[in-house]
Amino acid sequence: MQRWRKLADDARARRRERRALIEGVNLVSAYLDRVGAPVELLAREGAIERPEIAALVRRAGLAPVVLAENLFRTVADTESPSGLAAEIAIHPPRPESASSPLRVFLDGVQDAGNVGAILRSAAAFGAGEVYLSPDCADPWSPKVLRAAMGGHFFLNVIDHADLAHEIDRFGADTVCAVPREGTPLHQCSLAGRIGWVFGAEGRGVSEPLGARISKRITIPMPGGIESLNVGAAAAICLYESLRQRLADQ
Repeated sequence: MQRWRKLADDARARRRERRALIEGVNLVSAYLDRVGAPVELLAREGAIERPEIAALVRRAGLAPVVLAENLFRTVADTESPSGLAAEIAIHPPRPESASSPLRVFLDGVQDAGNVGAILRSAAAFGAGEVYLSPDCADPWSPKVLRAAMGGHFFLNVIDHADLAHEIDRFGADTVCAVPREGTPLHQCSLAGRIGWVFGAEGRGVSEPLGARISKRITIPMPGGIESLNVGAAAAICLYESLRQRLADQ
């Protein structure tokens, strides 16, 4: 019990054990669809009788550890837990995808909701890899996993990455969004191999990475708002990359 609580709360425990906790019917279903059986299933007492949870238990082929409601809530990260959670293995990164021309680099993005939103958009718009600097929010925290809505399971997620080294190794155009004076997004050529670099709100991309950026874009915003949060900006940028690739086919 204490161990599962640590996996929910402590990034060091997750890194040490290479384990994480996912919670909720949607995330467990996405994991089963994309990855396979988890290490362990946890169910709240009584929840296993719900048809959608019983169906997932059968698919997983595992007898769940059934916990009283007060105990389940100690490992659940949401205010109203659905009654199902799973311990999953954090697998080493797969070989880089040769089929995906799109890569994402996150530099100091510390808000868990934004990291999760970017992972979700990266998966939706066809990125192969997402690299995170050591000062990003832990991608395997419950909040990031919940915000990504299963995006992790479609991506190579590489945390604690040396972004300068990875960008140099990528060897193609790198692009970042700036609030003003960049090329308007729709006028920038993004159809080839592209590495999108997204930095922390306020600070933006750090100076060492800024020196490696080959294109700077600005999202036109005639409505009067000065800037978007990094999660929203990333979704727009990644979609535009996909739109241009599809238009070239």
